[in-house]
Amino acid sequence: MLYIVYLEASALPGPIDPAGMLELAPGLFLTETGQTRSQLYHDVKRRFRPDRLLVAPLADAPKFKGMAAGALAWVRSRARRPE
Repeated sequence: MLYIVYLEASALPGPIDPAGMLELAPGLFLTETGQTRSQLYHDVKRRFRPDRLLVAPLADAPKFKGMAAGALAWVRSRARRPE
């Protein structure tokens, strides 16, 4: 499942562990995981302890412009995977 995650950038200790999370812009991430929304939410909350946090599943690949280099290729590579 593909999720969008927003956490306040001030909560980030430095570069994010790239294990499944792609930073689109400061504090804004895409991640693909087998976790439920609740599991991912609590995992991110415990790991970073942000003041603001949003975790939402995406039914389809998002459309975007002006995000981090490689973001579109990352999304497209996941969209082509068979389920």
